[in-house]
Amino acid sequence: MAAMRYQGRLRKWNAERGYGFILASDSGQDVFVHISAFPRDGRAPLEGDELTFEVEPTGNGKKHAVRVQRLSAVPPARAFTPNPRPSARPLSRAPQTSSFASKVIGLVLLAALGGYGYSRYDKQVAQIKVLSPAPAAQVEHTQSAPSAFNCDGRKYCSQMTSCQEATYFLKNCPGVEMDGDFDGVPCEQQWCTSP
Repeated sequence: MAAMRYQGRLRKWNAERGYGFILASDSGQDVFVHISAFPRDGRAPLEGDELTFEVEPTGNGKKHAVRVQRLSAVPPARAFTPNPRPSARPLSRAPQTSSFASKVIGLVLLAALGGYGYSRYDKQVAQIKVLSPAPAAQVEHTQSAPSAFNCDGRKYCSQMTSCQEATYFLKNCPGVEMDGDFDGVPCEQQWCTSP
C-alpha cells in the first residue's frame, strides 16, 4: 500500500542547522522537516517552496516529513540568485584557505630543498679541502717557517737560497725548471746534493 502524500508550503527554514517546518495545506499544522528529507538536486530549500511529502513518526512519538518533493520548477532568476542571508558562507573561502595552505607547503618544501642543497655543497667543499694539496708546513716538516716561502715567479735553481726552498717551489709552484732528470729532487747540483 502506497504511503499518503500531503501538500504544503515551507513556512520556516534554518539553513545553518538544516531543518525547518512545512505548513500542511489540509490541516494547517506545522510538520518538522530535516534537510535529509529533500532531494539531492543541489538546490537548497527556500521558504515559500510548494512541496509534497509523506509523514512518518519519529522515535519520540512526534511526526516529521520524509521523501519531500518540490511541486514546481524553480524560475531561472530564483535558481541562480545567491542566498542573501548573512549567515551563509561565501564559496570563495575554501580556495583562499587552500591557497594559503599550498603556499605554506611550498615554502616548507623550498626550505627543505635549500637545506638539502646546502648540505650537499658543504660536503663537496669539505671533500675538495681533503683532496687539495696540504700547506707547505705539512708537506715539508723540516722547514721551520712555512710563511718564509711562497710562489713569487722564481723558477730556476740559481734563484733559490736553500734545498728546502727549492723543494717547496718544485712541489707547490707551477712552471718551475729545477728538476732536470724528473726524479723529484730539485737543484741536485747546487742545493740538494745529498741523497
